[in-house]
Amino acid sequence: MKATLEKIEPVFGNSFTVRKFTDINYLGKPYWHFHPEYEIVYISNGHGKRHIGEHISYYEHGDLIFLGPNMPHFGFSEELYDEHVEVVVQMREDFLGREFLDKPELAAIKQLFERSHRGVTFHGEAKHRIGEELMQMVEYNGFERLVRLLRILQSMAQASDYTLLNAGGFAVEVGAQDHERMRTIYAFVDAHYNRHITLDEVAGEINMTVPAFCRYFKKLTNKTFTHFVNEFRIAHAGRMLADEHLSIAAVSYESGFNNLSHFNKQFRQITGASPRDYRRSLRKVVGV
Repeated sequence: MKATLEKIEPVFGNSFTVRKFTDINYLGKPYWHFHPEYEIVYISNGHGKRHIGEHISYYEHGDLIFLGPNMPHFGFSEELYDEHVEVVVQMREDFLGREFLDKPELAAIKQLFERSHRGVTFHGEAKHRIGEELMQMVEYNGFERLVRLLRILQSMAQASDYTLLNAGGFAVEVGAQDHERMRTIYAFVDAHYNRHITLDEVAGEINMTVPAFCRYFKKLTNKTFTHFVNEFRIAHAGRMLADEHLSIAAVSYESGFNNLSHFNKQFRQITGASPRDYRRSLRKVVGV
């Protein structure tokens, strides 16, 4: 997908970039961007939407993800809690030399880097254990920081508690006009997903006719606008299902679906589970 190129420069004397954020108010408006670096993001708590490549989903109780290069994504956090910590690590594939990952001792890490091209999210015990290692790594510099990063990559490579987001499939091209249009579309859907959105409305937001908009959106995203909106609504519904006080019918309505049967069908198609089964799965991970 076309997006804004984010230029990332390691601090002098370092081969990769590490940033730590603790201010819950530091985040600006999310924007659609990509960069040639691999990226690890750990969010200690809070919740939000994952919009990575063509993947949209929702996370609870923080997140740990590993993304391959040139994978367009929006910012991740939606609501952060007190004592929030976010650690972001960004590195080029050859940050330790072009042939470094070909060493036999790094076979598992090389496979991890290959998986990251589809987007990887970690959960369960692995998420917070590796997250703690990332937070500790920030306190070191130089050689010790590098050694700790390698240990973290090995921990991620050996972890079995992960899910592939299948977020790949894009040929990224930089285009300022496309970037602005995508931001406009995303912001419009974010503001109005809980009601019926007509193609006339959204096409008008970027000054296109409906046929031109439909062709344009399908070319950029490899999906129809209707499917995109349904994914957005289902991601929101996933969050609301964590609230046991809301009925599934109420979640359906609040997420923009006026027909419960249609909501159930779309939810199963997008998540692979019914809303009821998805709610049961959330109960199993409360506190994780």
